[in-house]
Amino acid sequence: MAKKPKILAFAGSLRENAYSKRIVKTALRGAETAGAEVTFVDLRDYPMPIYNPDDHKKDGFSENALKLQKLLAEHDGFLIASPEYNGSLSGALKNAIDWTSRQSDEYKMIEVFKGKFAAIMTESPGSFGGIRCLGHLRTVLSIMLVNVLPSEIAVGKVHEMFDGDGTEMIDAKMKKILEDLGASLVDILKKTRGEVEVVAAAE
Repeated sequence: MAKKPKILAFAGSLRENAYSKRIVKTALRGAETAGAEVTFVDLRDYPMPIYNPDDHKKDGFSENALKLQKLLAEHDGFLIASPEYNGSLSGALKNAIDWTSRQSDEYKMIEVFKGKFAAIMTESPGSFGGIRCLGHLRTVLSIMLVNVLPSEIAVGKVHEMFDGDGTEMIDAKMKKILEDLGASLVDILKKTRGEVEVVAAAE
């Protein structure tokens, strides 16, 4: 019996009840329904200094960055949500990527990202839904040889999609769109994971 695809879900906001966390959790429920094993992690649990090569050389690899590296390495795909900060992805998300893409004692440069698959999403109280950040996030991930799904979701007027601080999305149409995004990631992993594993083994 084939193993379930393993997906790591996380958001680029450090706010406790951030909308980006809520939308990625909506997408992950779609992935779970489609047959994946999904783990959600909060970047607040992995604080790390701003990446500085001099500090890396002097002080060694960040302990929390290594923990996050291990999680990334253990999963086949990623569900990633980022808020739009000044038209781009959040600094917390970019810093986490900068750290975990570096070479450590356990992993080579970009090893934990290379060949994996990702679905990306964003949100905003505005009508554009933070969509400008997704092009930047897609570029960053693509440079690390992550296969980013063509479909991407920008949730506009996100404050209307939830009941106050509630975590359950009340807009049925958008909820299904996000759940379908999660399911589409599972679908591509089921179709390609064996092939990717064979290629990796050959290398």
